[in-house]
Amino acid sequence: MKEIVIISNYYPPEKGAAANRIEQLALKLKQNNYKVSVLCPLGNYPKGELFPEYKGKFSVTENREGITVKRLWIYPSVSKNLLVRLISVLSFSLSLFFYLLLKKTPHKVVVQSPPLLLSFISVLVLSWKKKKIILNVSDLWPLAAIELNAIKKNSFSHKFSLFMERCIYKKATLIIGQSNEIITHIHSVFPEKRCYLYRNFPDHKVAEMELETIENQPIKLFYAGLLGIAQGVLELCQKIDLEGLNIELHLFGEGAEKKSVEALISSANERKIFFHGMMERNDLHEKLKTFDIAIVPLKVRIYGSVPSKIFEYGALGFPILYFGGGEGETIVEENNLGWVASVGDYSDLNSKLKTISEFTRLDLENMKKSVWETSNSIFDLDEQMKHLLTEAVF
Repeated sequence: MKEIVIISNYYPPEKGAAANRIEQLALKLKQNNYKVSVLCPLGNYPKGELFPEYKGKFSVTENREGITVKRLWIYPSVSKNLLVRLISVLSFSLSLFFYLLLKKTPHKVVVQSPPLLLSFISVLVLSWKKKKIILNVSDLWPLAAIELNAIKKNSFSHKFSLFMERCIYKKATLIIGQSNEIITHIHSVFPEKRCYLYRNFPDHKVAEMELETIENQPIKLFYAGLLGIAQGVLELCQKIDLEGLNIELHLFGEGAEKKSVEALISSANERKIFFHGMMERNDLHEKLKTFDIAIVPLKVRIYGSVPSKIFEYGALGFPILYFGGGEGETIVEENNLGWVASVGDYSDLNSKLKTISEFTRLDLENMKKSVWETSNSIFDLDEQMKHLLTEAVF
């Protein structure tokens, strides 16, 4: 049986798109007769504190659905302070450095990037040991950090990040990217590098759509995911205008903006915004069966970023209200998955909401069926994996 190890900063029971994406990759490789192991930190995300089962431990080895998961020490944090966040990433990176240096690992290794420092250290050691390095790029750093104003252009941190970025692209055997923009960017630096598109398609196909459209209820718009800076959910709550509309906004998730979002909602009940906290993925999907539309926002247009929520909720049958620009906008428009509002333009967003508010329950029911059929015909994780295996990516 072929062996492969995946290095990631996130893995269940941690929540969020990154953890789900890596778990799906691990399980799909296992289904295709790979012996899969994962190297990741002790569980701490998204709260930035160790889960109770990992407190007081330096490392833990687990078996999750036939995947061997080796968790290494980390100093956890989700602080907005860049230095504290850097220390947190560095702590796991050092644990990983010594583990990779001293322990025997399979010849094939998938390295998740970002975090950039983590992938840089991993690729550096693995290249010394002459491993096959499959770099999985889900966002472009430091470019995304510049667009989010997390670091200043031409600063030392920017220049050092650029150095690390170029290094991991150069030393990787091949690269899988989450978007065409990511692949275009990498080819602009290394034109001959083998690159493959690897979308974050979901793996929860059902024989028929399970969503319910309930009569005499407001249209339930929802956001489910990370409440972080990049998503801009706090600003969304501040600027969305639901007054006079037959629409409610429901929020699910955890992250840096959680307390601010809760405080805003508690001080403005008339805004028709409701916060439900974090839920397990299966419980969330069950809860959402009577909801109507998924909103997918980004604070600014981030080159290379395609939010996985487009595929996740499209596959369940939810029309998408996309508010993030870039390649995600193109996917929603070209496949008739819902509506697009210009990123950062709340006048446009509120105009789209007025249009949505006029939809009848029959209009919504028909749209859900159309989105479900389209998504399940084109967002096929098994076909994608089959193609990559045929191309000898893994």
